[in-house]
Amino acid sequence: MTGGARMTRVIVVDDQAVVREGLVLLLGLLPDIEVVGSAGDGEAALRLVEERRPDVVLMDLRMPRMDGVEATGRIRAGFPDTQVVVLTTYSDDESVFAALRAGARGFLTKDADADDIARAVATVKRGDAQLDPTVQRRLLDTMSAPTRQTPATTGTIPPPEIVRDGLPDGLTPREGEVLALIADGLSNTEIAGRLYISEATVKTHINNLFAKAGLRDRAQAVSYAFRHGVARPQ
Repeated sequence: MTGGARMTRVIVVDDQAVVREGLVLLLGLLPDIEVVGSAGDGEAALRLVEERRPDVVLMDLRMPRMDGVEATGRIRAGFPDTQVVVLTTYSDDESVFAALRAGARGFLTKDADADDIARAVATVKRGDAQLDPTVQRRLLDTMSAPTRQTPATTGTIPPPEIVRDGLPDGLTPREGEVLALIADGLSNTEIAGRLYISEATVKTHINNLFAKAGLRDRAQAVSYAFRHGVARPQ
């Protein structure tokens, strides 16, 4: 503790034990940071957050049982005083937007050094955002890119959350397909077979579209799909 300021309480979440333990050791060397726990998946992270009430969670994205996007959304909904910094190998647009829509205030890739992590932790703790420079540039490029015009919107640029390629809230075409199949009552296994993808990929698409659309469960997803015309009554 320096200058009488309270230590920043941090939880580390990563499914790879070597990475997780390395981050715990690294953060333990930084001033003003106290690591109060670590977890290997989103479910364990939620339990730790409820028990330890950290200031910041360093969150991986790709994890078993509950991924980082879903865990981030649940943490931000249930524990608004806890901020989330995503620290991941993945920096594709879909991962970035899903994490930010779920409520993450920081996004770093795993090549970040100790100074980057310490800066991000301090920044999000005080309520600001901290993004990896590459991620920030891509985010700005995406937000400033012209959207597809339709006769009803010629001469205007519609907000990106309204319609993107005919789908609401920036859903990708694949997420739209998954959403329509959910509305048809298909299970994750059935969706995987229909689209020729793995169940893990189906779950990732579901987590992403839930985060983008602000959905909590499949019942809400069905209602959302019919309301926005993604699915239609048989």
